[in-house]
Amino acid sequence: MKYIQATQEHAKIIYDIVQETITKIYPEYYPKEVVDFFCCLHSKENIERDIVNGCVGVLIDNEQIVGTGSYKDNHITRVYVAPKYQKRGYGSYIMQSLESYIAIQHEKAYLDSSLPARHLYRQRGYRTVKNLTHIVDCGVILKYEVMEKIVHSDKKKNKTITENYND
Repeated sequence: MKYIQATQEHAKIIYDIVQETITKIYPEYYPKEVVDFFCCLHSKENIERDIVNGCVGVLIDNEQIVGTGSYKDNHITRVYVAPKYQKRGYGSYIMQSLESYIAIQHEKAYLDSSLPARHLYRQRGYRTVKNLTHIVDCGVILKYEVMEKIVHSDKKKNKTITENYND
């Protein structure tokens, strides 16, 4: 298993993983307008732009891309594992990789939590620092949490350490 920086050749696969996950998993948690909002937010154009900016990775296992994750500065975004590969630890592996990158320059990592992923983030030591809302089509309200976790790099040992919060 390896997590590598995405290239333009990965854009369609990443887009397909993200869209499949949103359309299969999110309807269990959100109304159609919110699902549509997430599909538009994670458009192929936005994914391609983030790849060009060097902030998208892919997780490869047995020569198959099984998931993706992105970050900008210390903000983690777009962590998705294809539905058929979920519940195998891939999401945690992606998160650890992203946290390691962030820890090189920042003490804290932040993310906006979707309902389906909140449990994973809490298990990884994230805590809610803010509850926000966003109005999508037809006045439907998306509620989400901004979460944070302390991460820092131990430069002497050249490894990343993450501190878990105890809620």
